[in-house]
Amino acid sequence: MTAPIKAKPTIGVVDKYCQWYRNLFSEVRSFEAFKNVHIGMISELKRKSLPEYSQKSRIRKPQGLQHFLNNSPWSTQELRNRRIERLVKAIKGKKIIIIIDETGDLKKGKKTDYVARQCLGKVGKVEQGIVAVVVYGVWMPKGARVRTNKWRKF
Repeated sequence: MTAPIKAKPTIGVVDKYCQWYRNLFSEVRSFEAFKNVHIGMISELKRKSLPEYSQKSRIRKPQGLQHFLNNSPWSTQELRNRRIERLVKAIKGKKIIIIIDETGDLKKGKKTDYVARQCLGKVGKVEQGIVAVVVYGVWMPKGARVRTNKWRKF
């Protein structure tokens, strides 16, 4: 019997984090792509896109990451469930504040990836641009106060 192929090591912190999700990927290539997407996300890149992630990860065929996201045999729902499970354990019942940050930027030049006509809040109208929505969870020490006029309790 042959030993299973092990994924190539990357950055220690990425390898350690991604190991929690290893059994969600039946193929080593899919797991390596999963790790490479994480490397791209934490890299200091001017443009956060799959082609840039591929270049940063030194992947010879950049379309591999696109294939991973579109066609790889892994369960997005199971990945989400695993992430939420880990998050709940890390929070340990503490109350958190959810911050939703929506940023829209106009298209600049001819090389902007994933651009479409959409409502850009920063511009105040529909234009060619890209929108990113990021959600943060912040837990505050007891007695700390939130000082902002733009918050809503859910």
